[in-house]
Amino acid sequence: MSAASNAALPPAAARHDAAQTIAVLARTLWAEAGTRPVRAIEALAALVVNRARITAAPGEVQQRARHWGQGIAGVCRAPFQFPCWNPNHPRHRAMLAVPEGDGALAICRRIAARAVAGALPDPTGGATHYHDAAILPGWAVGEVPLAECGGMVFYGLEGRDGAGRPARPGPGLAVV
Repeated sequence: MSAASNAALPPAAARHDAAQTIAVLARTLWAEAGTRPVRAIEALAALVVNRARITAAPGEVQQRARHWGQGIAGVCRAPFQFPCWNPNHPRHRAMLAVPEGDGALAICRRIAARAVAGALPDPTGGATHYHDAAILPGWAVGEVPLAECGGMVFYGLEGRDGAGRPARPGPGLAVV
């Protein structure tokens, strides 16, 4: 979500839209990375923002990325993108039932608010894909990671960072 997307909304509606977006992103972060270090949660939030930015921009990359959803909440809830939003996934019920006073959710909410406000630096270098470092999914074979953070490995779209630049090889890998 950007300031421009809220410009046409009345102030109360814009605040509600932002609050809903923050809530969806915070619960996604909680379910996908809530037990990881803060920097890893920030990296995942940046990845969601990168996808939302790419799907909002016209062009070839946007066309290939349509399945990611539109906007931050749409990216989180798009089918087959973040498993926690699949009703059959074990984390789905836990994510929806986590109490508002949960400490990890509070951290995720603060990070989500910064991401939605555009105030979260991207520690991934423009990543659009990630996986747990303990596994190597087929789509990641042969890809050069942009960053590793908190037990997660981050990649750019089709071997490129989110801005369409070639991925940085080897020594350029950001390990945070």
